[in-house]
Amino acid sequence: MKYLKQVLGNDLRQIPMVLALLVLLVGFHIISGGRMLTSSNMQNLISGNAYVLILAIGMLMVIVIGQIDLSVGSVAGFVSMIVAISARNFNLPWFVAVLLGIAIGVLVGSWQGFWLSKMGIPGFISTLAGLLIFRGAVIWVSGSISVPAPKELQFFGAGYLPEWGPGWTGMNNSTFVLGLLAIAGFIWSQARKYTRVKDAAVAQRPALWPTVVRVVGGSAVIAYATWLFGSGRPGTSFPVPGLVLVVLFFIYYIVTVRTRFGRHIYAVGGNKQSAALSGVNVSRTYFAVMVNMSFLAALAGVLFLGRATAAGPSDGTNWEMDAISAVFIGGAAVSGGVGTIMATMVGGVLIAVLNSGLMLMGVGADKTQVIKGLVLLLAVAIDALNKQQGRPSIIGKIMESFQKKDK
Repeated sequence: MKYLKQVLGNDLRQIPMVLALLVLLVGFHIISGGRMLTSSNMQNLISGNAYVLILAIGMLMVIVIGQIDLSVGSVAGFVSMIVAISARNFNLPWFVAVLLGIAIGVLVGSWQGFWLSKMGIPGFISTLAGLLIFRGAVIWVSGSISVPAPKELQFFGAGYLPEWGPGWTGMNNSTFVLGLLAIAGFIWSQARKYTRVKDAAVAQRPALWPTVVRVVGGSAVIAYATWLFGSGRPGTSFPVPGLVLVVLFFIYYIVTVRTRFGRHIYAVGGNKQSAALSGVNVSRTYFAVMVNMSFLAALAGVLFLGRATAAGPSDGTNWEMDAISAVFIGGAAVSGGVGTIMATMVGGVLIAVLNSGLMLMGVGADKTQVIKGLVLLLAVAIDALNKQQGRPSIIGKIMESFQKKDK
């Protein structure tokens, strides 16, 4: 176990979640007769769940500050309807309609942020009101009928990276290059991390082999994913919504980890009073996080509109539930102050895999909801058990047993 801790950087908190994801992938692949880990299914899984994962990024920040946003699905559906109506009824260019929709999302976020930051109304209450307002607004402005989306949006919502260059690679070259860049970036990050640890070491130089194992293992996973997405039927490759998600992941990873605003978010969620005494503007942080959440909801609505090719009055229903589930399954604390973008993405992918696998098995939507609810309850229960004072965590007991065996 000590070797495993060295390879994983002495952080074993995410092992159960990653193992659960691997078990689901392999298990569903076997049960479904080899239909899970295929190019077409993985492409559909990413493009069909990118909008929920985008919502989960914003929802993580909301939950970290100790709040919750129940309106994101309704806001996404409302924005997608406004974009479709603006393009069809007012003949606006598609990009102008999209910018209008994003602007409306920012205005909605400002509205939600005002009630939280200035009036002191908890996010649960203000966004519950937002859920009702914008769900009704979608039906109102649409007249309960679907509105076709601009054709240009289909590329962003359901398109793939283009093909070019020689055919000797045996896969889509855009995806091939994207995979090479991902491997290079991963190697660079691990090398930089090792250099920092080595320079900070005083008594003993850190071993190099754990970094080498991480680099080889991580590069192999990225290479397999590159082949999986890039070797599908002609005309398909890595989905454009997935590329948008990747870009947002890196942007928000930097925001939450490397910026003062990100530190303020965790400070406010950890202890609002202490953060205020330290000079953090709590009101401004609340406001910015809520604006950001509605901005991402608007972006998710635009991507879904492109994939669905039409805006419907029921779009966005229960999206907030999947986003919230992804955050909590990813290990975020109910009380706030704890959670990471990486773990949230793993939690979101786990939900996506669960949806896809159950669908391949022919499980109905009713039973799927029951199973997802039980998974969420289990994740939050484990978090609660881990935080009970004086009681060792389940994961801690498992790790302790392994450490005894090592001795």
